[in-house]
Amino acid sequence: MEERRYDGFTRIESRQGISQYRLDANGLDVLLVPMTLAPVVTFMITYRVGSRNESTGETGATHFLEHLMFKGTERFNRESGNSIFNTLQRVGARVNATTWLDRTNYYELLPDDKLEQAIEIEADRMRGAKLDPEDVDRERTVILNELDRGENEPMRKLYQTVWSTAFLAHPYRHPTIGWRSDVENLSPNQLRNFYDTFYWPDNATVSVIGSFDDERTMRLVSEYFGDIPSAPNPAPKIHTVEPRQVGTRHVTVRMAGEPGAVMVAFKAPPASDVLSAALSVLSVVLGDGKAGRLYTGLVDSGRAIGVSAVHSLLRDPGLFYVYAMLAPGITHADVEEKLVEELDRLTSSPIEETELNRAKAIVRADTSFDRDGPFSIASSLNEAIASGDWKLYLSIPEAIAAVTTDDLLQAAKSIFEPDSRTVGYFVPR
Repeated sequence: MEERRYDGFTRIESRQGISQYRLDANGLDVLLVPMTLAPVVTFMITYRVGSRNESTGETGATHFLEHLMFKGTERFNRESGNSIFNTLQRVGARVNATTWLDRTNYYELLPDDKLEQAIEIEADRMRGAKLDPEDVDRERTVILNELDRGENEPMRKLYQTVWSTAFLAHPYRHPTIGWRSDVENLSPNQLRNFYDTFYWPDNATVSVIGSFDDERTMRLVSEYFGDIPSAPNPAPKIHTVEPRQVGTRHVTVRMAGEPGAVMVAFKAPPASDVLSAALSVLSVVLGDGKAGRLYTGLVDSGRAIGVSAVHSLLRDPGLFYVYAMLAPGITHADVEEKLVEELDRLTSSPIEETELNRAKAIVRADTSFDRDGPFSIASSLNEAIASGDWKLYLSIPEAIAAVTTDDLLQAAKSIFEPDSRTVGYFVPR
């Protein structure tokens, strides 16, 4: 399949069973990932737009549009009895969408003989979403209720507060759901302008994963997407670079809830950086299971009842963060001190080879589970596309396999700097 050519498409490259093509008519990228384990296929379209692309006054626009894109087009709508959800679910499709910092994706997992229905609908709503003002008002209420639920969840509130404190300039500081005042005031015209700026074929990648006839699939993609023009103007680029942090920042969230928590975050490079593989391994060394350093250092010692470590793999520099939920009677300062101590240990001496091998084995297993079947592969590919290059789906696991103990030491030294630290406390009221 790697050498196949299709009318109307330029073959870009093929790697490890994934083939990339570009629709000549408008620049739409297409990834083909054939699998024959079961007669099902995932069709996904990833738009390279997320909360990263929103400016002050329009935060939450991408998530708002995620809701509205299901409300219908002139061809598919509830008034005609063929809403997007009903049409797809009638053919047995699992259908949904997600929004995040760097991307939005819409997807269908369905029987392989129903693939055309998904292609037709995704092509139709790429430029044909109605965005009816009445739907805007109805979905605004739904989104505000969703926002309120998040505001009442202490860990989610702490997470967002730390990100908004760590980033002063870059739009990663905005919550993906948007700031409440923006969600309350986003107008149909603003949403239409945002849609008209980003929702075009040359700002999107189609992924087809599973059981499918490649000739027929590419013919259908060309038939349904080929008449859509490319964007009249290039999508606006994000020029804002977060200024270098020059001192530890502290923030406290006080609200009802239990238990207390501490989160310690550091600026981390983007997914495409050479350090990303080592940092991903470090997150496992610290936070995975009862053998993880945070568990042995904080849970086994009675300071915490739960711990975790996360390395965010994003298009622009993000955060590497650890957090702990406090055991009864333990102070936030004590837990913060112990978290920082565990991080400092990683900067002062190499970890043992056995610890590195354990972490690599866990990453390999997690990667295998994350790529078990068409839908799981689509989810992983989606994040690689969002991070700037679908080939990260292939290269990051390869890079992790090559990580050495010295790589971990250098990665830890590069980011665990006190002056780039942001510390957040959740203090139950």
